[in-house]
Amino acid sequence: MKNNHPMHFTEETAKHLSEFLAVEKDEAGKNIPEPTKPIPVVFPAPSVPMHTDDECHVHCESRTDVGCVRKTNQDAVIVDPPLFGVADGMGGHQGGEVASGECRDGLITFLRNREVDAQMLETAVKVVNRRIHIRAGEDASLSGMGTTLTCAWFDQKQIYIAHVGDSRCYLYRDGHLEQITDDHSMVMEMVRAGVLTPEQAAVHPMRNVITRAVGSDRSVQVDILTRERKAGDLWLFCSDGLHGQVEEQEIVEYLHLPIAQAADALLKAAMDAGAPDNVSLVLVLDKGDEA
Repeated sequence: MKNNHPMHFTEETAKHLSEFLAVEKDEAGKNIPEPTKPIPVVFPAPSVPMHTDDECHVHCESRTDVGCVRKTNQDAVIVDPPLFGVADGMGGHQGGEVASGECRDGLITFLRNREVDAQMLETAVKVVNRRIHIRAGEDASLSGMGTTLTCAWFDQKQIYIAHVGDSRCYLYRDGHLEQITDDHSMVMEMVRAGVLTPEQAAVHPMRNVITRAVGSDRSVQVDILTRERKAGDLWLFCSDGLHGQVEEQEIVEYLHLPIAQAADALLKAAMDAGAPDNVSLVLVLDKGDEA
């Protein structure tokens, strides 16, 4: 369900979007022409957020850490009210860090000051996907880079969620934790097909192989989900560095805490479990109409 508001583009953004759509074709097998030059969509590092947590009636806490094994942090947290989420990069020595950072900066730049809308969110992810893919083709050191993305765009009454990869979105409501997104990973595809049990998937040697990523291909399939806002809801967006190390039952125990303490406790739990990967999380508490 979308808002019935017209979409207003600047002349420059409209030009960039039209050029993107000119080469982004349908996914029914038709030829996709190669662009003669890179699409001129440039995403500078975003400035100070235009909205505060209070204006969006939420309280946000985010944490990210390199973990106990990795030398670099290839995760990126997205905190630009009313947009929140995580991206977990992959690809070579620096490609993952570039992909997740560009995904974050691109989404923030593209969506800032726009009417919150599900279709606009999907378009933004596809624009960012195209830009990352082109950049990887221009720089051999970035070849094969990509990133997961799990984010939510908060409207007054609804939340629109965009999801690609195996980062996750959870909703903690009325004492119950629900995983909102489905992992786009090889082992979870096998679980859904009945080939593996969840317990087998958790220790499978291919558990880190994902089947979708932003930037790894010319086009990307994006899951777009919609949920109604409710005061008191606590949203968790996290990379697999958290959900792969901390069981859901333990996550629930920490979500009872005040939000800042909960964020600290979740990060510590992943670190105490060995944190073989980068660990990132964003907690968003919906305060409803509370001032």
